[in-house]
Amino acid sequence: MTTALNLDLWLGVLQIIEQKLQRGQFITWFKDTTVLGREEATVVIGLPLPMFLNWHLEHYRSMTLEALREVDPTIEQIVYQVDTGLKDDHARTLRLLEHFPEKKPRKVPNKSEVRIAEGLTSKMANSRYTLDNFVVGPNNRLAHAACSAVASDPGGKYNPLFLYGGVGLGKTHLLQATGNAILKTLPNAAILYTTTEEFTNQVIEAIQHQKMEQFRRRYREVDVFILDDVQFLANKERTQEELFHTFNTLIEDRKQIIISSDRPPKELSGLQDRLVSRFERGMIADVSEPDYETRHAILSEKSKEYGLLLDQKVIDYIAQYATRSVRQLEGILMQAVAQYELEHCVPTVKSIAEIMRKLGDEPARLQEDEVGFIAPSPHAISFQDVLEEVSRYYSISVPDILGQSRVREVLVPRHIAMYIGKTHLRMSYVNLGESFSHRDHTTVMHAVRKITSKMIEDPQLMREIRTLEKEVGLVTQR
Repeated sequence: MTTALNLDLWLGVLQIIEQKLQRGQFITWFKDTTVLGREEATVVIGLPLPMFLNWHLEHYRSMTLEALREVDPTIEQIVYQVDTGLKDDHARTLRLLEHFPEKKPRKVPNKSEVRIAEGLTSKMANSRYTLDNFVVGPNNRLAHAACSAVASDPGGKYNPLFLYGGVGLGKTHLLQATGNAILKTLPNAAILYTTTEEFTNQVIEAIQHQKMEQFRRRYREVDVFILDDVQFLANKERTQEELFHTFNTLIEDRKQIIISSDRPPKELSGLQDRLVSRFERGMIADVSEPDYETRHAILSEKSKEYGLLLDQKVIDYIAQYATRSVRQLEGILMQAVAQYELEHCVPTVKSIAEIMRKLGDEPARLQEDEVGFIAPSPHAISFQDVLEEVSRYYSISVPDILGQSRVREVLVPRHIAMYIGKTHLRMSYVNLGESFSHRDHTTVMHAVRKITSKMIEDPQLMREIRTLEKEVGLVTQR
């Protein structure tokens, strides 16, 4: 098959797969993939990185084969082949962002609001928040189940629904995800999502302009009322009174109410007893700090969403020490993304530990052997140090790097080791050649020039080399 036919076949397959995956997963794991060729009923699928192989075999093989058969019923099996040259090779791969542009959210009258009825606007729910991509664990299972039940039957059994928990644990995600789920089933529903601060401001504005009747009428005609951070109503007597009457009207009309707070109703000081009693008459569910397994799952999910491939050791490290909240996890990940994009470095345990220090999240006990920190080395960095770091990074043995194998999984790390040895350790081409199974110096020269040239056009390769340079200690951490 020609390259054009390969790409046409692969585009048809990706159009099917894209409908079955979340966008972040689809872009992360199918970017720079392609059909390399076909032998009778077998299709050879190219993957750009060794780390893609196990993931595709475990998660996407059956889905991909099913999609291929849907496009061409004569296809019987698939095999995978890692080809690191596929990264950003637009002659052999598809530009996913062009073929699969991000879907536009609902049109809104201004940046943060959406009009839901005459004279009434709601804060726009983030379309990325769904019940499906909310990572469920022991700390939030009941809350997630309650939100799913409400999404299936708004105004029914769990009304009102009261969620409580500390800052940054996922309450807002659940609130907005529930609204999004209801809107998906009932596209014409009037769903109002607002914060307590905004609700208070609208009460004040209505009082100032003598428009309380219009205010009450608008709020009491919604189908779903979602109020975030109700604890901030403390001691705001007039606003509490308006919420109380709005609450009663909506409940009587079987309209759904969802409320969040940082503590359970009985612990809300400064709120009227009658309002607290209304909160307690429905379903109350807490969202607490995620355990290690849930933090690990959240990090894996979010890193895919951000399009950032993290080594398992990095995820393990963050999950172990970032224990406060989901927001803390996301903050560390965002710093890692910035490091990846701006400093051209792939995150490592060492760089993540440095990020956590800067964010004030340094663990109480930080073991040097855990993060790979080496207090000022007593010996100069040797070429053996380079080989061992390249070996660890690419999961390839040092003998394989030095040996005769020509497979791409070994060839690229070998060339990188040659490049670092020449560039940073000032080794001669002859000495480098001797280290690599007595290769000719021209072979080493060609490899170094190839890596130097490819770094200019391959951002991912440049990030990997910059990371290795820092890990070895040839470049200091910023």
